[in-house]
Amino acid sequence: MKKVLLTVMLIMMIFSMACAPGPNPNKNMPNNNGEVAGFWMGCWHGFIVPFTFIGTWFSDDVNIYEVHNTGLPYNIGLGMWGFLIYIIGLIRYLSQ
Repeated sequence: MKKVLLTVMLIMMIFSMACAPGPNPNKNMPNNNGEVAGFWMGCWHGFIVPFTFIGTWFSDDVNIYEVHNTGLPYNIGLGMWGFLIYIIGLIRYLSQ
């Protein structure tokens, strides 16, 4: 069973990498409030992404990714949480 789960998780990670984005024309451009999301905002968005994902089902005004960001620092903060969720889940399952 553990091999099946590991295989499924690897396939999910490979398919999620296939969603390669294009260039972001709003990078380093402030939003309507004059703010640009940086590393710490990326960390926050990564932390709340499961709740944000559910919110996208009910509202067109909710987005998972802030396009007015600083680029690499924001993406590192956002991706760090997603990576941690995968790793922690895998470690917890394999340690049972």
